[in-house]
Amino acid sequence: MGLFDRVSRVVRSNLNAAVSAAEDPEKILDQAIVDMQEDLVQMRQAVASAIASQKRVQQQYERAQNEANTWQQRAQLALQKGDEELARQALLRKKTQAETAVALKAQLDSQSATVDQLKRNLIGLESKLSEAKTKKDMLKARASAAKANEQLQNTTSRMNTSSAMAAFERMEEKVLQMEAKSQAAAELAGADLESQFASLEAGGDVDLELAAMKTQMQLGGTTTEQLPAAEAPTAAPESAEVDAELEALRQQIDQLD
Repeated sequence: MGLFDRVSRVVRSNLNAAVSAAEDPEKILDQAIVDMQEDLVQMRQAVASAIASQKRVQQQYERAQNEANTWQQRAQLALQKGDEELARQALLRKKTQAETAVALKAQLDSQSATVDQLKRNLIGLESKLSEAKTKKDMLKARASAAKANEQLQNTTSRMNTSSAMAAFERMEEKVLQMEAKSQAAAELAGADLESQFASLEAGGDVDLELAAMKTQMQLGGTTTEQLPAAEAPTAAPESAEVDAELEALRQQIDQLD
């Protein structure tokens, strides 16, 4: 394959691709209907012209037939009158008109066949045009639906729904974490308050008991309340020293009486 052929093929392929890409189905269908309507108009004009020509030939044929018959009658009249030469001339005219009629009849038959074919073509074209109009509306509706679906798909693909849903999931997890932290902080704050009030209440009891002990010591009384006795564990050297110190403290309190 020569270089020119290869370049020509590349150019044609590019042109075909460009044309295919530029074709809008709706516009092409509308233009096709316009073209068919123009063809229909031309077909009707051709049929009308053929019919008119057929009628002219028909008239010429009938006139030639009439002329032939007329000269036939004139030849008979001349022969009856005894003018044989005049009868001969009339027969020559009759022959000429008869031959003309035969030729016109052949032309008339041919034109009749042409007119019949043109009429069938016209009817076929009208039927195709009607079918094309119906099909055009259907194809345009399908093209519009396909175009709308393509736009929807393009819009959906540009939306990047998966990334958007992932972002929603991340934000939902973050909100849950924030709620958990808030709830934990509230629980810690409540526990801290409870512990503070418990400390205050416990401290109040000790202070009251200490104040009562001070009052009894100032009045010189002895503590009447005794702590419940507990089981005495086996004394260790350290507990003996503590007991000795406790006994000394009691004696000092007794001397204050």
